[in-house]
Amino acid sequence: MLKHINDTMENRLLSIQRDNEKKLEQMRETVDEKLQKTLEDRISQSFKMVSERLEQVYKGLGEMQTLASGVGDLKKVLSNVKTRGILGEIQLGAILEQILSPEQYEENISTKKGSSERVEYAIKLPGDDDGVVYLPIDAKFPADAYSKLVDAYETGDVSEIDAAVTHLERMIKIFAKDIKEKYISPPYTTDFGIMFLPFEGLYAEVVRRGMVETLQKEYKINIAGPSTMAALLNSLQMGFRTLAIQKHSSQVWDVLGAVKTEFDKFGDVLEATRKRINQANEELDKLVGARTRKIQSKLRTVTALPEENSQAILGYEDGADDFTDEGNEE
Repeated sequence: MLKHINDTMENRLLSIQRDNEKKLEQMRETVDEKLQKTLEDRISQSFKMVSERLEQVYKGLGEMQTLASGVGDLKKVLSNVKTRGILGEIQLGAILEQILSPEQYEENISTKKGSSERVEYAIKLPGDDDGVVYLPIDAKFPADAYSKLVDAYETGDVSEIDAAVTHLERMIKIFAKDIKEKYISPPYTTDFGIMFLPFEGLYAEVVRRGMVETLQKEYKINIAGPSTMAALLNSLQMGFRTLAIQKHSSQVWDVLGAVKTEFDKFGDVLEATRKRINQANEELDKLVGARTRKIQSKLRTVTALPEENSQAILGYEDGADDFTDEGNEE
């Protein structure tokens, strides 16, 4: 009996063990399958993201190559002195066009008598006897000297910086002398001119080096960058408006003087008319008063009739405002 029980228990235990092992195997397979799927999904997503990022990097590299090519082309363009001058002239023309009206400045005009040299732009200022005085403005861009100075700043070499500064100052003075000799000729022009520097960094460097006073004193040349050029033109525009207001004010004053003269004449006419009206009133009062007194004196001997009889005789009925004309009745 005990043996049978032991055998039964052993069989049951073995059966339970086999069932547990089977279920554990199934659970392991399920877990392995889910882990495998999750891992594959994550790896696929990671590879997809990496692929997208690499594609963006390739595009960025292509854009950088295009940009580098464009910068190289721009550098080639700016290496040409004539092209640099044209770029500065275009920028200066755009500023003038935005602030001044076309009749306030001239383009490519000879400002010096007997000279074939033509300044890029000249502002027309009012002169004597409604004449015109030109203010020459020329764009200059010493790109080579400025780029060498920028490169020297990057290296930090003091000797290179000093050499680049000296070279830049020499170029600016050459440009200033060129403008003075070619375009300034009082009284046809102002006794000073303006050198336009198309980059704010270049303008700031020239100002920082204290060249403003030197150029004004030695060459009578003022310098201006894009922002200072706009401020200068705005100041000139205000001057033009003030002059126009003064001219219009004198015209208005003349009109007011003429109106005053005519108004004085009109007052005289009104005064004469008033006197005539008063005289006519006086004559009418005299005429009416004398005639009335004469008629009343003649009628004193006449006996007055009752009111009803007088109304009937005169055709005045019941206090009406009008007399009836019996002769017109049909």
